Amino acid sequence: MRFRIFFLSLIVLTLASCGSKRQIVTKTPPKPIIVNEPEEKAVAIPKVEPKKKKKYTKKSYTETTTDYIEKFAPIAVREMHKYKIPASITLAQGILESGSGRSNLSVRSNNHFGIKCHRGWKGKRVTHDDDEKGECFRKYKYPEKSYEDHSTFLTTRKRYAKLFRLRATDYKGWAYGLKRAGYATDRKYPNKLIALIKKFGLDKYDRGNKKSIIKKRKTSTPIVTNYPKKKKDTTRSSSVSNVDDTNTRFYYKVIKGDTLYSISRKFKVPLKQLKKLNGIISNNISIGQELILK
Repeated sequence: MRFRIFFLSLIVLTLASCGSKRQIVTKTPPKPIIVNEPEEKAVAIPKVEPKKKKKYTKKSYTETTTDYIEKFAPIAVREMHKYKIPASITLAQGILESGSGRSNLSVRSNNHFGIKCHRGWKGKRVTHDDDEKGECFRKYKYPEKSYEDHSTFLTTRKRYAKLFRLRATDYKGWAYGLKRAGYATDRKYPNKLIALIKKFGLDKYDRGNKKSIIKKRKTSTPIVTNYPKKKKDTTRSSSVSNVDDTNTRFYYKVIKGDTLYSISRKFKVPLKQLKKLNGIISNNISIGQELILK
């Protein structure tokens, strides 16, 4: 019996020792297969630069006013010789009342002097907010008509009569006189006119110096003022003498060898009329001077 137990124990021990020596084999995962694909060539994408916006610069107040003076000085001087109103005062009022031609009223109605309808006005009208809402103001076809009406307005009203006793060069007297006569309600109106005259040297036009009326231009051909554009008429000649449009004003810049008589004959304008249009007393003209032809 003991022998049998011993024998079984020996068998158990033998089997245990064999089982402990058995190695455990673990399976390793297969390595991934790398396939070398051909590299794609890099394509250069062109840089698209944003378009630069054009810069539009607004004209300064000084530039705008200088342009205004250059354009309307000949008319102011002509009115001065005709009605004895200082050209400096006319120009200063035009600049102030019309904002150098840019005010709403002047753009809509070509009214450069803020003249209201008043009793007896038979022309066109436009409403504009001024001292009161929706006031009646005069409307003109061209700015030049506004200048002409300004002269008529001052010369035909008794309240401005005292002003014409002043010297033509006394712009300060005119400035204060206009305020006293009731042309404007602004207390600083005279000071504003005087400041404009001094800043832009407008008093030189009161002395009738033709060289200072208009800045030199590049061409010596007749120049048309900037009135509303009209349809081109191919049947017309480029010569001034063949133009019959009475609403267009022409200028001619004097060149070497010109005389009043030769210009008069060239453009078929009577000499007397040519002198009257330009406020010329003698026959003296200078190179670069611009003459009103029509």
